[in-house]
Amino acid sequence: MEKQNKTIVVSWIVPGLILVAVIFVMMFNFSNKSSADAKDTISKNLIKSAQEYSDDFLYELETLCNVASPFRVWLEENPDLDEADTADMTAILYSCTDAYKVLYCDQEGTGIDQTGAQISVAGRDYFNTVLQSDTVSYVYTKDDEGAAGSGAIVAVQRVSRESGSYYMLLFYSMDKFNGLMPKSDFDNRSFLTLVDSTGNILGTSGAADSAALAQGNIMDSIRPENEEMTRTIQNRFDNGSRGTTPVAVKGEGYTLAYVPFSANRWEMVLGVSQNYVDRQVGIQWQNIKDMLLYLVIAVFVFIGMIVFINIVGKIRNNEKNKELEDKADTDLLTGLTNKLATERKIKDFMSQNPNSQSMLFILDVDNFKKINDTMGHAFGDEVLRSLGQQITALFRATDIIGRVGGDEFMIFLKGVSDKEAIRKEARKVENFFHNFQAGEYVKYAATASIGVAIYPQEGADFETLYKAADQGLYKAKKRGKNQLAFYHDEWVQAKSEED
Repeated sequence: MEKQNKTIVVSWIVPGLILVAVIFVMMFNFSNKSSADAKDTISKNLIKSAQEYSDDFLYELETLCNVASPFRVWLEENPDLDEADTADMTAILYSCTDAYKVLYCDQEGTGIDQTGAQISVAGRDYFNTVLQSDTVSYVYTKDDEGAAGSGAIVAVQRVSRESGSYYMLLFYSMDKFNGLMPKSDFDNRSFLTLVDSTGNILGTSGAADSAALAQGNIMDSIRPENEEMTRTIQNRFDNGSRGTTPVAVKGEGYTLAYVPFSANRWEMVLGVSQNYVDRQVGIQWQNIKDMLLYLVIAVFVFIGMIVFINIVGKIRNNEKNKELEDKADTDLLTGLTNKLATERKIKDFMSQNPNSQSMLFILDVDNFKKINDTMGHAFGDEVLRSLGQQITALFRATDIIGRVGGDEFMIFLKGVSDKEAIRKEARKVENFFHNFQAGEYVKYAATASIGVAIYPQEGADFETLYKAADQGLYKAKKRGKNQLAFYHDEWVQAKSEED
């Protein structure tokens, strides 16, 4: 039965442990993948935000060109316009756009602005760039007196006339770029910057005092602490690709998101503080963590249910087995243990307590056949039943008392410490039969012959001890019955002296 219980436990536990291990491995892998997915989602969101800022600013610049385009066509179709008409044209264009200055000039750099004033931009860096390229639409410059120190972007419209090439130049102050990223976006340490292909800063919005912008070139600012990251960013700038890169600058952590600006190989760079990024990843990850938590709880509840069901089943099984064992071990007539159970329990005690001095009594009811013949078998059964009940009350619950034959009983007293205790227990058993009576209506004084052997002196195993006690029983019967006899003469002498 014990082997069967172990088999049942193993059949539950082993698959359960395997299932739990598989589930936890799957959850671990899912957790890692989900964490990476959360970071990837935030990265994509930052790139999307950078692209939106880029599109918004490019729209501002393209609006300048789109408004100026009809004027360019008009100028090309009316080659005989005088200076007054040209001045009116620049004034109208100025009033229709966000340009802080509008200039119409020839290829020598001489022209008229929106006020009608004669202006020469010959030799200016931005005008040289315009002359050197027939395709550039936007030029950044700090070399303009109207840019308030923040620089400007010059939108270029080329006018082709029979007399030569002319240019409409619309100056857009980078002061306007400062308001492109509202303070409500991200946190107060985040920034937005427009840079050229080498990282030179053209304009900033947001936290302009960030350490990442301190040197006027974002690459120079981040390179000392992020050499490898800087190379990665520069490679992506050169390839016109977008991406995100975490950097640290003087103790400040950022994630930089960058996208091509679609003009002049410029880049729009969004720098978001790492604390903000981590919070957003945490928000993205929170739902997944909650799901994992519920899954873990469900797994443990499931395991708990399995364990509970197994424990309850085992308890019930043990109770049932114990009940069956008790029935199998019990003598139905007297309620005492039967012969096999009595011997097994005594042997178990001997194996576990090889040096614990104990006593084995074997007793036979005297003349029991005569009781059956004269009083009837029912009365004989009543004698045995009454004997079992009364003698059980005489000893401790831990002692072993059993009916091992028709009228034969066995008593095993555990842990009898010394000779005095041995003599006392012997007298108790012998005196019991001096007062024993059976029968509810007809009282019958039954006697018994008793043999005693001492463990382990007179038998270190059950068979030897039983034979010794049986020899004592033989002595008691030989001496006339209704008495107790020890196997060894030493105990007989001690008892005689006591008497």
